[in-house]
Amino acid sequence: MAVPYWVEDAIFYQIFPDRFANGDPRNDPPNVQPWGTPPDIHGFQGGDLRGVIQKLDYLLDLGINAIYFTPIFEASSNHRYNTYNYFKIDPRLGDQRDFRALIDAAHQNGIRVVLDGVFNHVGRGFFAFSDLLDNQEHSPYRDWFHVKKFPVEGYGPGDATTYTGWWNHKSLPKLNTSNPQVRAYVMQVARYWIDQGADGWRLDVPNEIDDDSFWAEFRATVKAANPEAYILGEIWDGDPRWVGKRHFDGLMNYPLREALLGVLTGKVNVGGFADRLETLLHKQYAREHVYAMYNPLGSHDTERVLTMLNGDQAKLKLAWLIQMALPGAPAVYYGDEIGLEGGKDPECRKAFPWDTLEQKDELHRYLRSLIHWRKRLPMLRRGSYGRVLVEDGRSCMAFVRALGEQRLVVVFNASATRRQVRLNAKQIGWRDGLILTNLLTDEQSIVSGDWLNVTLPPWSGAWLTLA
Repeated sequence: MAVPYWVEDAIFYQIFPDRFANGDPRNDPPNVQPWGTPPDIHGFQGGDLRGVIQKLDYLLDLGINAIYFTPIFEASSNHRYNTYNYFKIDPRLGDQRDFRALIDAAHQNGIRVVLDGVFNHVGRGFFAFSDLLDNQEHSPYRDWFHVKKFPVEGYGPGDATTYTGWWNHKSLPKLNTSNPQVRAYVMQVARYWIDQGADGWRLDVPNEIDDDSFWAEFRATVKAANPEAYILGEIWDGDPRWVGKRHFDGLMNYPLREALLGVLTGKVNVGGFADRLETLLHKQYAREHVYAMYNPLGSHDTERVLTMLNGDQAKLKLAWLIQMALPGAPAVYYGDEIGLEGGKDPECRKAFPWDTLEQKDELHRYLRSLIHWRKRLPMLRRGSYGRVLVEDGRSCMAFVRALGEQRLVVVFNASATRRQVRLNAKQIGWRDGLILTNLLTDEQSIVSGDWLNVTLPPWSGAWLTLA
C-alpha cells in the first residue's frame, strides 16, 4: 500500500462547487443568488457538477491534472461540511449521472478527482441523528453519537450541551467512531465512492478522530478498492504521526504555505524560510510522503493569497515560482489564477468571475507557463532538493532540483531592491562556459569560471537550466 505514483506528477485545482460554474440552472434552488453576489454563509449561487464538466477545457488549458472538490454530498449548507446523506450527490449539484459524467470526462482527459470526506461529524439531517431527535433514548442510533444527557436538544440557541458537537456546534453532531456500526458505515462510504471512480479522499479534521486503528482500517478499505487511491489528511501543524502505513499518503501542507507567504510578507526571513524547507523536505517525513504532500497557497479556509499579499501581483507570481518548483503536489485554489481576492470565510468563497473583463490575464498566463514547465521537466516533480545559496541580508535564496544529470536552479529575490546574485556553479555541477537559460524569460547567462551571475528585479526569480 505505497503512496500512489501519480501524486508526484499531480498539479491540483481545488473547487468549491457552488461557486465555480453553473452548468445546469434547472437544479438551482428557488432562492438562488445572482452569480457573483458577495458570498455569505447561507446563500447558494448555483455552481454544480455540470458546470465543472463544461469548464474542463479551461482547466486543461491551465494545465492542471487533478481536482480536489470540497464536499459534494447532500447537505443543507453551501459548504456541505454538514453531511445529510453520504451516498447521494447534493441535488443542487446534480445527481449520480452527473457525477459519472464528470468522472468519465475527467479521466478521459488525464484528470484525477479527489473527494472531501467529512467523517468526524454529520449534519442534523443525517438519518441517524434525525432518528435520535425523534426517538431520544429509544433510538437504535443513540450510540452513534456522544450523548451527554436526555432529552437530546438539537435546536435552539447556544452550544451543544446534551451531546458532543464539533467545536460545540449544535449543527455538527460528532460521530462515535468507536461504535462498530458507525465504523462499518464509514468504511462502506469510503469504498463506495472509490468504486464509483473517485481517485482518493481528502479527509476533513481527521485528527479529531484520534484513533489509529480507525484510520488504519480506513486506509486498508480504500487501498483494497484501488491501490492507487490518494489519501490526504487535513492536518494543519504537519505532525508526521499522520502519514504512513496506518494513516495517510500526504497532508495539506499548511506549514509550507505559512513559511512561503511569511517570506513574502516580511514575517519570515530568507534564512528562516530555508531552514523550514530543510525540516519539511529532509527531516520531518520520509521521501515518499514529502513528494505526496498537497502544497497550497490558499484554500476555502484561508484568506485569498493575493489579498494576503496586499494585491501585489509580483509577489503572487514569485509565490507561484517557488511553489511550483518544490517537491510535493502544488495546488491552485479556484480563481487565484486570475487574481480573485477575498478575506477569510466566507469572503474567500466568491463566485468565479467568468466575465474576462474581471480577470487578470497576465497572472493566468504566468501560472500556465510555470505549470507547463513543471509538467515538462521531471526534475521539478521527482528530483532531489538541495540548498545552493541563502543571503539573509539581501533576501536572496537559491536551491537546486536534480534528477540524474539534469539540474534546475531556482533563484529568487524577496526584496523591493534589484539584486545581482552570485551562484557557485561548481557546487551545482556546472562548468565554465556553459550557457544557461531562464525558462521564464528566455534570457541566457554564461558560467564564468566557477561562478554564475544573475540579475533579479524586485520580487522576482528565475528557473535556470541548460539551454
